[in-house]
Amino acid sequence: MKISQHIFSAAVGGLVAGLLVLWLADRPAGQPVVQVSDAPGPLLFAEPPVPLAAPRPDLPTAAIDLRPAARRATPAVVHVNAQVEARDRATVKALFGREDTDSPTGGEGSGVIYSANGYIITNYHVVQAADNITVTTSDRRRFTAEVVGMEPKTDLAVLKIDAVDLPFLEFADSDLAEPGQWVLAIGSPLKLTSTVTAGIVSAKGRNLSLLRDPDAIESFIQTDAAVNPGNSGGPLVDTEGRLLGINTAIASRTGRFQGYSFAIPSDLVRRIVDDIIQYGSYRRALMGVEISTLTVDDIERLDLRDRSEGVVVDAIFPGGAAETGGLRVNDLIVAVDGRPIRDLPVLTEIIGRARPGDRLVLTVIRENKSRELTIDLLPADG
Repeated sequence: MKISQHIFSAAVGGLVAGLLVLWLADRPAGQPVVQVSDAPGPLLFAEPPVPLAAPRPDLPTAAIDLRPAARRATPAVVHVNAQVEARDRATVKALFGREDTDSPTGGEGSGVIYSANGYIITNYHVVQAADNITVTTSDRRRFTAEVVGMEPKTDLAVLKIDAVDLPFLEFADSDLAEPGQWVLAIGSPLKLTSTVTAGIVSAKGRNLSLLRDPDAIESFIQTDAAVNPGNSGGPLVDTEGRLLGINTAIASRTGRFQGYSFAIPSDLVRRIVDDIIQYGSYRRALMGVEISTLTVDDIERLDLRDRSEGVVVDAIFPGGAAETGGLRVNDLIVAVDGRPIRDLPVLTEIIGRARPGDRLVLTVIRENKSRELTIDLLPADG
């Protein structure tokens, strides 16, 4: 009797198992499976797996490694010690924020080696009043430096040391820099030599009204790489270790870094430095105009339609390149050689990088009509 009961139980169990298999095979695809818990409670549904999205080739799959850029660039960065004789109380206090004493005083900054034979780029404000300049390389060699030339209207200076076979940096194209790209700032902040900090390009074409000359050229690259006193004159480099700019200023309420630092773009740096090395000074080209960024008042005054960006011609200098080329007061410059002009810093940088005799094709809006004018730039002393 017990054997018969076991056989019957096995047969029933097999039948139930078979029916369950057939039911699972016949259920529609994607229908959730019900999982029943041993203890009373809510039913749990195992949803079908969600397919993984295909990887996007334009997005990085790993963190950017900035070590190769730092290794490549750091050997070309120098520490600049600019000593000032204690002879001009007002000058020393203005430059370095402290009173003069009986002993020499001065400031410190950074520089970047421009060529293997000892030319070095730094800021004008680092060395402008210095009597004795000492340059220390990354391998701790010390050299006495001479000033080759300075350009206060761009805050650049070129030094020369007696050395050969020095490491130097390849230049990046600063026109191609974009907000969001990674950059490194290298220098000697707060006397900490060979310091590397990282950040991104925050904006381009910034005008801070930092330089006092009315025709100063300001079109800074803004970054959030940490820059402090002592970084001035040092390089801003891209992820390839190429020179993208010269670190020059910070925007700060405390005198220390607060997230805003500014660098002179490399394309402008190279143009000015080459002139200083070749001629001893920057040979500037002029267009012969006074210009300003387009404002809301200008738009209303000139009855401009569908225009919110550009540079307005405020005055024309007699005999200048602009007058000869047919430019007029109240013309709105919106492009140069096909490159859009959004505001004043962009245009001043383009003109600053041009050479006397260069020809620029300006797209201007006059009485709401577009036209092209050809301007042959003249030398500043012409």
